[in-house]
Amino acid sequence: MSFEDEWAAEKAAVAMRLNKADNAGGSTPAKGSGDYVVEDDDLGDIGHAAYGLSNGLESAGKHASAASETAGGSLKGDGFDAGAALSEVNKTWETQVRTLLQACAHISNHLNFTKKSNRTEDDWIATRLRTVGPVAPGADDAVSASRINQYFR
Repeated sequence: MSFEDEWAAEKAAVAMRLNKADNAGGSTPAKGSGDYVVEDDDLGDIGHAAYGLSNGLESAGKHASAASETAGGSLKGDGFDAGAALSEVNKTWETQVRTLLQACAHISNHLNFTKKSNRTEDDWIATRLRTVGPVAPGADDAVSASRINQYFR
């Protein structure tokens, strides 16, 4: 089998698996389910992982920088083209590490903001939907459907 045939077969297999994910028939949500639900704990876990990656990457991503720069300069001084190449790779690596650090910080900050914003919005809605005043004994103090519908327009 040629590479092209094998590649085409793999792409078709992956597409088939994606189309049947969770037996839900593609990306359409299952009947009766919400469109998209993320719990605060999930947001917190993802934000914490991004924060942890950022903290570890700060030092781990830069630990070989000085040695690489020294080796590149030494090789370059001895007339080896590999020295200039090593210095260029080191600069590119440093740029990529800074970019990843910024991305991790952005993810962590955004998820913290989203979590706080959603909680504030949920609290506001809960306060607005609270039944005000006395409720007759035995009566249901649930908010009417027409009042709830006002918040979804």
